[in-house]
Amino acid sequence: MDIGLASKAAKRSYGGEGGSYTSWGPDDLPMLCVASIGASKLHLHNCGFAAPSYSDSSKVAYVLEGSGVCGLTIPEAERERVIPVKEGDTLAIPFGYVSWWFNPNDSDLTVLFFGDTSKGHQPGKFTDFHLTGPTGIFTRFTPEFVSRAWDLAETDVAKLVHNQSNMGIVKLKDSQKMPAPSAKDRDGLVVNCYEAPLDVDIKGGGCVVVLNSKNLPTVELVGLGADLVRLRGGAMCSPGFSCDSAYQVTYVVKGSGRVQVVGVDGKRMLETKVSGGQLFIVPRFFVVSKIADPEGMEWFSIITTPNPVFSHLAGRTSVWKAISPEVLEASFDTTSELEQLFRSKRTSDEIFFPAK
Repeated sequence: MDIGLASKAAKRSYGGEGGSYTSWGPDDLPMLCVASIGASKLHLHNCGFAAPSYSDSSKVAYVLEGSGVCGLTIPEAERERVIPVKEGDTLAIPFGYVSWWFNPNDSDLTVLFFGDTSKGHQPGKFTDFHLTGPTGIFTRFTPEFVSRAWDLAETDVAKLVHNQSNMGIVKLKDSQKMPAPSAKDRDGLVVNCYEAPLDVDIKGGGCVVVLNSKNLPTVELVGLGADLVRLRGGAMCSPGFSCDSAYQVTYVVKGSGRVQVVGVDGKRMLETKVSGGQLFIVPRFFVVSKIADPEGMEWFSIITTPNPVFSHLAGRTSVWKAISPEVLEASFDTTSELEQLFRSKRTSDEIFFPAK
């Protein structure tokens, strides 16, 4: 099974004075196409504005740094949701939702997007449809059609459609007014991973916040689950795999560490060091483990099921603790003494193993 899993950084797609849009593609990471997963980042400077667009793919958005505003227009809703966002926020955005992003602050706003491209035009890559700008939908309708649709004179249509010369991202003037965000608009659409209750918290090891249909209902519409993991310095994340046929796509948010992935026929498919800004993919049923460098490592992952289930191969909850001693002894072709020694280890550690 010859597949490329090497970690990669995103490549710039477009941008300007207001910010940039970068993405990963199947040419660099072929597994994105196999898994039908898209991945990209939006980077907005002060007064940067990502104009309204919609996508052919459902997405999970994670705010990597900064704060700002996200506008969401839900199909058949009477008004848009104007959502204040900050570092650690996660939003699930089903396809068909129109969204825009704005950064009113001096510090940059960076947002990571993962999504399911199985129903998109290009597996492994988002296709976004812009409503304005040189690639906007209405630039290719004839003036007659747009005039009839909007009930405007063709001269007014021309001003609206062709005034914006920038593609996707612009820098707004200081005098440009924007709608004020409402904290109420976050309800049911946003979970902050730094403020949510921890699903796992191992002293000296690490902690996890899992995002699923229980705490973020819209992930059911998106069809993806997600988690934020913080691994302490020198700690290890237990070898494990997704036991519900899901792919796992991981973005390293902060820090660095080592990753190993083992797949079919016990072949090591990936052995590498990863650091902030890099992305890698774990195929279905492949086993992955990570060890953080001294400064620790933090990563955000999506899993291609809204309620993922993992099986671990080390620690208190591992399959080894459940398998009977006789089966374990026979499987390893070992002595009962060594089997007992093996079973006596990691009886209290779960998922994360602190540095020795």
